[in-house]
Amino acid sequence: MMSPQHFGIALMANPVLAVLLIGLFIAVMAARVLQRLLQLGGDGQRLAYLRKINPYVFEELLLLAFERQGYAVIRNTSYSGDGGLDGQVIIGDKKYLIQAKRYCRAITPSHINNFGALLRHHHCQGFFIHTGRTGQLSRTLLQNHPHVHLVSGQKLLALLAGNAEWLSFLPVSTVTKRSTSNVSSA
Repeated sequence: MMSPQHFGIALMANPVLAVLLIGLFIAVMAARVLQRLLQLGGDGQRLAYLRKINPYVFEELLLLAFERQGYAVIRNTSYSGDGGLDGQVIIGDKKYLIQAKRYCRAITPSHINNFGALLRHHHCQGFFIHTGRTGQLSRTLLQNHPHVHLVSGQKLLALLAGNAEWLSFLPVSTVTKRSTSNVSSA
């Protein structure tokens, strides 16, 4: 059996293995968070718990929730340095970009603007998914970005619970078809 020191040296010598193990660890933690959410008593407790998890685990948790609902997802190759893009999901025939923010307080309005600009650049819509509060300035900014769909509070909990209610703001024709095919990132 390897000592922790020898294991650390082996990981530093093989960065690809280190990245794979970190990704696996994050995926396992996301699955555990989904299980833990089922055990918590109320929505307030669930949101408080989500605000405490690792931000990378939160990103993976959302992608896992989409997959469990039968949607194809496209993961980034890394969790950091993603330029505000935390993943993609295919719903019906449309690709949606995802930005995940694990906030304790109100969301930062500039994050809405930046994500809106990213969506305009990619000519698509997206989900700004967060655990915080949405202040008045952010709500006003969202009116300037109709392609940004806010998912927080009850919608976020519905998404994580596998309840399709969270999609109520999308046209029915979009959400009736589920995409289960393999999707490449090309």
